[in-house]
Amino acid sequence: MKTDIDSHEASAGSRQSLRPPCRLAIVVPCYNEEEAFPLTNDSLLTLLSMMAERGLTSRDSRVVYVDDGSRDATWRLMEAAVSRSPEVAALRLACNAGHQNALMAGMALVDDCGFDAVVTVDADLQDDISVIPDMVEAWRAGADVVYGVRRRRDSDSWFKRVSASAFYRLLHSLGVATVGNHSDFRLLGRRALSRLLQYGERNLYLRGIMPLLGGRQVCVAYDRKPRSAGKTKYPFGKMLNFAIDGITSFTVRPVRMISIVGIIFVAVALGVFIYTMIRHFQGETIEGWTSLMLSIWFCSGILLMALGVIGEYVGKIYTESKHRPRYVVDGVAGLESFNGQESLDSVAHPQPAEKDWESRGEKSPLHHA
Repeated sequence: MKTDIDSHEASAGSRQSLRPPCRLAIVVPCYNEEEAFPLTNDSLLTLLSMMAERGLTSRDSRVVYVDDGSRDATWRLMEAAVSRSPEVAALRLACNAGHQNALMAGMALVDDCGFDAVVTVDADLQDDISVIPDMVEAWRAGADVVYGVRRRRDSDSWFKRVSASAFYRLLHSLGVATVGNHSDFRLLGRRALSRLLQYGERNLYLRGIMPLLGGRQVCVAYDRKPRSAGKTKYPFGKMLNFAIDGITSFTVRPVRMISIVGIIFVAVALGVFIYTMIRHFQGETIEGWTSLMLSIWFCSGILLMALGVIGEYVGKIYTESKHRPRYVVDGVAGLESFNGQESLDSVAHPQPAEKDWESRGEKSPLHHA
């Protein structure tokens, strides 16, 4: 779809006033990633070292892992990585909160600790981390949001290519602003991150929120790689739920379309009634058992679909009205490595998006002594 977002190549010419080297945090959500974690950690630490040598980032940049309720050895590997390297910190959620909430947990921690920018990337490293320096350069040139956008989808199956294209077209037709071929591989500056954390909804679709943050937004193109290790954590069922969340979290047009369909059906029914009465007064018998049964089944199917769409919205209202926290933090490791405070064995972060503690003049829950 067309957006007001520029490509980094087209906008990188204005370098008169570059920002200083970035204090960067790379947030990596992990769920049962014990196979991929060692390679991921080594690759990201090497990247951090390279960017610091090039003067793109400061030496106190960090990798922040978020264990999203893994059932394997992922957390133990994170703790071991923290003990070996001061550039690593880890956050453990009490249970599986979902990919989007795990990202928010990591970004809330980064925001509390005052980093200049955050990059989010999945642990499988299918998103090409070699373009992160380009993202940082775009941030230094003035960008607030830098999207990682795939050049092509050749590595996907035919079904995934077709379904992804159809999904983005559907979002566009429903009025939802999104960046095509973009996952959750992006850089956010401090201003954009602060704006993001003001969004309090529990039904998260971050790809739809990003264009609403404003500021200068640019894209960096990359080629997606095969998974480094392990199996995908996004089977078809999860992708379908994610797509439904993306639609229902940003537009009520499906409900309005149901109303339009209902009006059309009433008009058709009125036409059939008039036709039936004319034939009746003409003394002609109407034979239409088959058409009657088809009409009943068809209308019943439409009604059930309409109830399902309405139910999705009612379910979201129910979820939002409970005001439950997006996630519960079970523990952190390595926190002292980038903000000078003691490690916390367990910390509660009841409502990271709304930051009620700021309005009350209190310290962040992550800043308990």
